[in-house]
Amino acid sequence: LEAIGCYRWRDEAIRKVFADYDGTWKNKIVISGGLEGRVNHFQLVVQRPDGETLQARLGLHEYLQIVAATNFKQRIRKTLEYFHADRLNYAVVGTPNRLEYDQGFFVKNGDGSADVKPIAHLYKTQVYALARHMGLPEDICEAVPTTDTYSLQQGQDEFYFALPYQQMDLALYALNHGYPAAAVAAALGISKEQAERVYRDIEAKRRATRYMHLKPVLIESIPELAV
Repeated sequence: LEAIGCYRWRDEAIRKVFADYDGTWKNKIVISGGLEGRVNHFQLVVQRPDGETLQARLGLHEYLQIVAATNFKQRIRKTLEYFHADRLNYAVVGTPNRLEYDQGFFVKNGDGSADVKPIAHLYKTQVYALARHMGLPEDICEAVPTTDTYSLQQGQDEFYFALPYQQMDLALYALNHGYPAAAVAAALGISKEQAERVYRDIEAKRRATRYMHLKPVLIESIPELAV
C-alpha cells in the first residue's frame, strides 16, 4: 500500500483540510445529516499524537481522493484472495450481508468481488444468529462491525449508515416488507419523522450505488455469451 501511493494520496488530501497532518496522526471519516433530515455529508476527524481531536467538513475533491486511496486496501486484499484461488483452483467466497449488499457498502472490484456470496440474502442479525448456531467463538459473535479502513476506531454507522447496524437491519427489513415508518419508529424508539428519513436514506443509497451491482456496459450485445 505504501509503495503504490495509497497513504501519500490519502495524506495529501487530508492536509488540504488540516495542513499540519502527518503520519503520526490518526484519522477517520464520519457521515452526518441523514437522521436529522439534512443532506448527507462527510466530516474528517483527525487525532494529534497528544490526543487532541479535530473535525471539519470535507470538500468533494478531498473526500473522493481519500476514499479512492483507502479503497486500495480492499482491492489489494481481493487481489491476494484471487491469487490463492487461482493457485489452488478454488472459487472466491464473498461475505457481504444483506444490509451491506443492498446499500452498496462495499468496494467495487474490492471486497465486492467474489464468485459466491452465500450470505448476501441474510440480514446482519441473521448472520450473527447463524454464527452462534455454528458454534463460533463468542468474541467473534460479539464483534462490532467496522470498516477496518481508518486508523481511528470507526463503526459502520459512523461512516455509512444512518443508525447502528441492529437498528438499520430492522429498518431495512421493515421497508422491504411494507411496514409503515410509524411502526419502525415505535420499535426503535425514534420519532416517526426520523424513521421516514431512514427510509429515504435507504432508498437514496440504493439509487446512488446501483451502478455497483451492474455488469460492465457493452457497446453491442454478444448473444452467444448471454447469461
